[in-house]
Amino acid sequence: MVPVTEVHKLESEEDVAVALASYIYKLSGKFTASGTFSVVLSGAPSIGERVVPLDHPDSNFKLAYDGFLSKVPIPESNIHPIKENLSPEEAADEYEQRLKHLVAKNKLKTSQATGFAKFDLMLVGMGPEGHVASLFCWHFQRFEKKKWVTFITDSPKPPPNRITFTLPLINSASHVAMVVTGEDAADAVKMALGKHANDHYPLPVQKVSPELSLTWFLDKEATSEL
Repeated sequence: MVPVTEVHKLESEEDVAVALASYIYKLSGKFTASGTFSVVLSGAPSIGERVVPLDHPDSNFKLAYDGFLSKVPIPESNIHPIKENLSPEEAADEYEQRLKHLVAKNKLKTSQATGFAKFDLMLVGMGPEGHVASLFCWHFQRFEKKKWVTFITDSPKPPPNRITFTLPLINSASHVAMVVTGEDAADAVKMALGKHANDHYPLPVQKVSPELSLTWFLDKEATSEL
């Protein structure tokens, strides 16, 4: 199934934040009857996590917790950061098993199309060369088909150790919000969304295809090449 795709071009990062908040609020209302709304929260431009202690300044979890999670009434049991003091491979394996446990306990849905965990919403960012999560253009992990969570040890931006959702897990989500700001992303946005999109050697971002909808939120600088 091809997802419904919408593109919101906004003036500033602040306008993007306001539009995104409104989108999440309206979308969450559709899940009131089920009693749950599962969200993958990005602590940085994308949904990879840096393999560092949770209180480390480079931790995406710390950024998300300090800026948002600690300020809203979400039970701690509903928040799932990576486990500390593990190698990247161990952390990825542990997180995948945790997701499978949540599915087995019916705390996460299952995609009927893929058999992977099905989140209601993923907030995803894009790097300047078109990567999503920690799935870079030059990494074989972007082609992973079976694993839910994988890892890298050579991120071009430190710290080098990351764990990341795989594309099949990302694409099993019901909805993805692709949030991109800044002039450094303009070329990749053009390649992904422009009239002459790069279809022969697609960027990782071009492989994002959730089950229901893909909604882009872009500021003026990110769309400057469109």
